[in-house]
Amino acid sequence: MKLIQLPTQAFEQRLKQELEENPALETGKEEGETQEDEFDDLYDNETDSENISAEDINIDDYLSDDEVPDYRTQANNYSADDEEKSVPYAAGISFNQYLINQLNTIYLSDEEWSIAEFLVGSVDESGYIRRPLTDIMDDLAFTQNIYTDEKTIEKVLHIVQDLDPAGVGARTLEECLLIQLKRKEVTPSIELAIVLLEKSFEQFTKKHYQKLIQKHNITEEQLKGAITEIERLNPKPGGSYSGNNRTVEHVVPDFTIRIVDGELELTLNGRNAPELHVSREYNNMLEGYKNSKEKSKAQKDTVMFIKQKLDSAKWFIDAIRQRQQTLYITMNEIMEYQKEYFLTGDERKLRPMILKDIADGIHMDVSTVSRVANSKYVDTPYGTKLIKDYFSESMKNDQGEDVSTKEIKKILETVIGEETKKKPLTDDKLAAILKEKGYPIARRTVAKYREQLDIPVARLRKQI
Repeated sequence: MKLIQLPTQAFEQRLKQELEENPALETGKEEGETQEDEFDDLYDNETDSENISAEDINIDDYLSDDEVPDYRTQANNYSADDEEKSVPYAAGISFNQYLINQLNTIYLSDEEWSIAEFLVGSVDESGYIRRPLTDIMDDLAFTQNIYTDEKTIEKVLHIVQDLDPAGVGARTLEECLLIQLKRKEVTPSIELAIVLLEKSFEQFTKKHYQKLIQKHNITEEQLKGAITEIERLNPKPGGSYSGNNRTVEHVVPDFTIRIVDGELELTLNGRNAPELHVSREYNNMLEGYKNSKEKSKAQKDTVMFIKQKLDSAKWFIDAIRQRQQTLYITMNEIMEYQKEYFLTGDERKLRPMILKDIADGIHMDVSTVSRVANSKYVDTPYGTKLIKDYFSESMKNDQGEDVSTKEIKKILETVIGEETKKKPLTDDKLAAILKEKGYPIARRTVAKYREQLDIPVARLRKQI
């Protein structure tokens, strides 16, 4: 069960760990062997290694050629030469170091340099300094032994705010946008944008456009020009720094679904199906013990050690085989259940699906399906997606049919995308439209789905 829940990359780490810890387990095919002529079943499942002695071990059971173990005859049907595509990352300097390097080009006194360096160290990854200047003043005194005042700190802060990218070092969104606007070439729209942010920032953020037109005695076209200039600004200047070294998650799909001649074809990533075998060297050790006439205590202890390692290796190979089967069977059931979606890519074709639906179909426990769905990705013709994203609750439409909540969300997203932005649709109106389309849901449910889609309320979607 622990192996099942591991995604491909974590599974490879677990496999590497097991290979390091168990010398009786080896990867790949042995030189000169084929899958059919490998030596056979190397242990008896019912034997308890803790309650036996070396004399109790039937070495012939480990060495006999009567039958070939099933784990050696299994064909995995996955490409053994699956290319491992790793993404190279270019080395670079941190965002804070990038700012420090710019400070080196500015003439500053020793005290100003120390304050500027401390301010740069207080810049977060978005490019803001979120702490009050009084707190920074106290920290400078306690940690840097620099005793200064707010006026001096603010003077140095303006120097920091002149660094690139524009807007860095701002304490608020309003200040960040103003810094960027004041660096631009002056035009009537830029001048008006500065006035709006300085004198009517709250009304602007709430999109009270008529109040702004009346208060500043401007036309709708002038307001539109100012809004256009503001929308071009970057509210998170730190995010624009290309050298910002963040850890990028590299997703390795665990499954691949392709459409071949109008039919779905599922494959499990070949990295989930490693070729493993029990060490030939360990087999030879047992053979040597069997042929020796005098069996010393050291030899007996060695046989016990070998027995434990062989048991562990066989168990691990069997566990991996079960993992492959469980992953494939589960994903195949999900693919068949959502066949219409995978053939078309239309999210409105997603059927309502819960863990129990799949568990019942493959006659496994719900917890097993959950382990597969929660941490695995599937590469489809429509992108690489987390498997759990295909699960959704159901609601009944006006004809009493069960439909997926994802289908309703997709329609809601489409309706909002096609609305008139000068007069966006309220949640009540959205609920009425969905009802007309055959989805009778309440306004509060519309609001919940809209929030899940990260779509703001009607007032904040308004444009002029």
